[in-house]
Amino acid sequence: MDLAGDLRDELVDSLVAANVLRSPRWISAFRQVPRHGFLPGFFTPRPDGTWGAITADHPDHLASVYRNQVCVTQLDGDDRAWQQALATGAVHGVPTSSSSMPAIMAIMLEALDAAPGDTVLEIGTGTGYNAALLAHALGDEAVTSIDVDPGVLARATARLTATGYHPTCVAGDGERGHPPRAPYDRVLGTCAVSRVPTAWLEQTAPGGLVVTTFNRAIGAGLVRLTVRDGVATGRVLREDGRFMPLRAHDQAWAREPLVEASTAPAATSRTTPLPARAVVDPTGGFEFFAGLALPGVAVAGEPVRLVHPDGSWVRHRGAVVDQGGPRALWDVAEDAYRQWKALGKPRRQHFAFTAGPAGQHFRLDGTDLTWPL
Repeated sequence: MDLAGDLRDELVDSLVAANVLRSPRWISAFRQVPRHGFLPGFFTPRPDGTWGAITADHPDHLASVYRNQVCVTQLDGDDRAWQQALATGAVHGVPTSSSSMPAIMAIMLEALDAAPGDTVLEIGTGTGYNAALLAHALGDEAVTSIDVDPGVLARATARLTATGYHPTCVAGDGERGHPPRAPYDRVLGTCAVSRVPTAWLEQTAPGGLVVTTFNRAIGAGLVRLTVRDGVATGRVLREDGRFMPLRAHDQAWAREPLVEASTAPAATSRTTPLPARAVVDPTGGFEFFAGLALPGVAVAGEPVRLVHPDGSWVRHRGAVVDQGGPRALWDVAEDAYRQWKALGKPRRQHFAFTAGPAGQHFRLDGTDLTWPL
């Protein structure tokens, strides 16, 4: 009995049924590439907020690997956390590397629209699983994958070799791309960015595509962009995308302010008709628009807190909001909610995106309204 193969087929069948996996080349890749070969061990969340460890001899290992879920493989950019989890059974930390949810991987690979003959630059090697999918569909020579963490890259390269794939894997800052093998027909960002890096546009062949997601606590989104003459234009995709950020784009600044906002004395307190869920829940219709009005904020809960680098903060307690700092952030959110309703409640797929030397911005379809990134 091939348990791993059976579980893999069940996962692929579910992705096909959900219509996130459609192309024969990607269906074949997901059926053939063994995800468990790239996840001999990973962290699992515990009810108390710490992380435990699941290793290959754990009875739930294969079932966990072939669920449609993220598998966290590193905390705080430090491999010692894994050893601590093995030794003590629990460890604190913030995820810094993972194997992404297979559904979002499928969505991005479909959006990438790469075919044999295309070359691809993948930003963020991670476990190597996505690089293996690319190599299976396009061939080893077509794929270049870069990761900023040498340890993460070394493990990924070893696992790629062990499973029979040999894409070009390089250590470096993904924000700068990899000029030696440019230009690329496709650039795939498997980590979130605050802005589309200029180097990606410069290294994309004319008419090539960039698929990536934005590092936004509110209003994150996948974009598919066509590059011509150094300018990328395209669409925000219907599907929501949440990825760990490019290391240089991390919101580490927000950790202490978010804690402080739990108990900080408020400059103002009042009731609000706008639920916190409407602003922070990506399954709601308003969240993407709220992110346009609240760029740069970080979020945590419970209670839901918003903080901004300028020192402004919000604490949402049921129907009451406490605010502090130079700006009343929740007032901004309420104004945006009224504007969103007046505009007909547009959702994320109703926005275009442009990135080029003149700047980067979103634009609402059928209007002249733009929001800078």
